[in-house]
Amino acid sequence: MKIAVSGGGTGGHIYPALALIREIQKDNKDAEFLYIGTESGLESNLVPRENIPFKSIHITGFKRKLSFENVKTIMRFIKGVKNSKKMLQEFKADVVIGTGGYVCGPVVYAAAKLGIPTIIHEQNSVPGLTNKFLSKYVDRIAVCFEEAKQFFPQEKVVLTGNPRASEVIGKDGIKGRLSAGLKTNLPVVLIVGGSRGAKPINEAVLKSLAELGEKPYQILYVTGDVHIEEVQKEVELIGNPSNVIIKPFIHNMPEVLAGTDLTVARAGATTLAELTSLGIPSILIPSPYVTNNHQEKNARSLSDHGAAELLLEKELTGKKLIELMDQILMSEVKLTDMKKASKKLGIPDASKRLYTLMEDLVNKKGQ
Repeated sequence: MKIAVSGGGTGGHIYPALALIREIQKDNKDAEFLYIGTESGLESNLVPRENIPFKSIHITGFKRKLSFENVKTIMRFIKGVKNSKKMLQEFKADVVIGTGGYVCGPVVYAAAKLGIPTIIHEQNSVPGLTNKFLSKYVDRIAVCFEEAKQFFPQEKVVLTGNPRASEVIGKDGIKGRLSAGLKTNLPVVLIVGGSRGAKPINEAVLKSLAELGEKPYQILYVTGDVHIEEVQKEVELIGNPSNVIIKPFIHNMPEVLAGTDLTVARAGATTLAELTSLGIPSILIPSPYVTNNHQEKNARSLSDHGAAELLLEKELTGKKLIELMDQILMSEVKLTDMKKASKKLGIPDASKRLYTLMEDLVNKKGQ
């Protein structure tokens, strides 16, 4: 099967696409891939690094205010559709999947107009503009949250989950703990604000370091590369408790997650997919700076089912954060209940579900 993939802009769109490709390659050696992205996006570096054939088109997103730039965007879209058609025909794509971002618009639309089976993958509980637009033209819409179904034509929607979840299953948690300098006999709280970190979370943790040092659990505190120097200066003044390990970034996050008992994090779709696939309880502090406030809605999809505690950034303090951590880790009943609720929401076989969906569409067309 020849599979064309498109997704760009942010890691939240690109990493699920790469995870899907890797998982398909494991079991389907004959599968061929073409990734269509933009030269200016993160995908232009990440995709070739995985030895996946990569081609690009030029496209930008619409401005929310009236602007002459929107006229240019329409022209770029038309040209992007034309170029995408040529690429897809040369590749002889059997199926096309878009995982989000502006670049998916012309690529998936072109595929639909060529009569190639199409799928869009929506990672968040609230879809973005591109997927809303494409939902009218595609054959199937794969979602990760039940809450997302209401925004799309019901006859097209399939709950598949996020392919990133597949990549954390079966990892060695003990190895993950040791790699981070953690002990194997104490509960672990992972505090992370995303790849670049989150200043409000960092500030709350720094104000609580002394109190955290008295806890019967250990903390792996990931600051983000951008904030590490500032954090280290503060830590030199305050002191670094022996049960708090501070790192700028974790490269083997799947292994570390496998050894974690509780996670404090933002509420990006990829993070939640990984947590639920492993059944890890969480304290979610959604970023208020994202489109449609989708992180808070993502977080509520877990907190409403008892899998997470929701802590809004405007309510975040060191004291409140420690209270929630204690409530979860000091109660075996609450910890167990949250683990079960989290695991119940997880979909670890997302890649397999998506590939089956592709096969069904291709076979249906061939009949």
